[in-house]
Amino acid sequence: MTSSTRHTVLLIAPVLDSLLEKLSNSFEVFRLYEQAEPLAWLNQHGSAVRAVVTRGDVGVSNAVLEHLPDVGLIAIFGVGTDGVDLNYTRQHNIAVTITSGVLTNDVADMALGLILSGARNLVAGDKFVRQGQWITQAPPLGTQVSNKRIGIVGMGNIGRAIAKRAAAFDMAVSYFSRSAKPALPYVCRDNLISLAQESDFLVVAASGGEETRGLIDDSVLAAMPKHAWLINIARGSLVDEKALITALQNRSIAGAALDVFEDEPQVPAELIALENVVLQPHVGSATHETRQKMRDVVYANVDAFFKQQTLPNAI
Repeated sequence: MTSSTRHTVLLIAPVLDSLLEKLSNSFEVFRLYEQAEPLAWLNQHGSAVRAVVTRGDVGVSNAVLEHLPDVGLIAIFGVGTDGVDLNYTRQHNIAVTITSGVLTNDVADMALGLILSGARNLVAGDKFVRQGQWITQAPPLGTQVSNKRIGIVGMGNIGRAIAKRAAAFDMAVSYFSRSAKPALPYVCRDNLISLAQESDFLVVAASGGEETRGLIDDSVLAAMPKHAWLINIARGSLVDEKALITALQNRSIAGAALDVFEDEPQVPAELIALENVVLQPHVGSATHETRQKMRDVVYANVDAFFKQQTLPNAI
């Protein structure tokens, strides 16, 4: 098949080189992020695009989709759909796929890693040794993780994987979710406040989007015990960042460990300045193994779309 007859895919943001290569071997791939004048490019070439590939943290705006009259698929490299207007896609018969089922374990591992890093002062301890402080003073004490209470906000695949790992630490697991999961051996709380009140570690693992924006607000933070930690491996939009900064500055909670932020990659200077915060650059699924699996899932969905087959990971 020549390039002039190959199906056209629009890439909204950079992805793995191996995914770009795999797509380019089969399809005509255009990179919107490289266009000096994206709107002019869309006006000229948008009608040729049948499929869009984007990242979960980037999504694709309706303003772009409006210039793609024949698009039928948005394939997301990730599991977050908050960057896509699903009402718009449903109204325009645009299928949406995610890389479901492949990043759960890595994100759950990151959640436990953040809990341990914060509670046991792992980042601060590394700095303590490197700066030679150990020679002249004793390191500060940390907080035990085993046998503590963990509250999980959202009990989907990732929430369940976190709970499983927490149980191995002999932690008492409670959760708050849109619906109870009677088959699970964990305690379901009927509201966030009660979950926060009874958690030594409150882990945010819910889906992003307008419905959950600011879910962890000042009232939830105020309900947490002063010794508690907030962990977020979901989306930055779920936490009221200003309220969190205030709680951390006032020491109304012990600390926070965050892999996601409201305005990534911009992180508030106030968070960076705080000693009781562990910060990560949204790398919950960033392992060689999982990113390659995500690549294969994205390609499989694009390939199935053009072959008019059932989409493996449609939402």
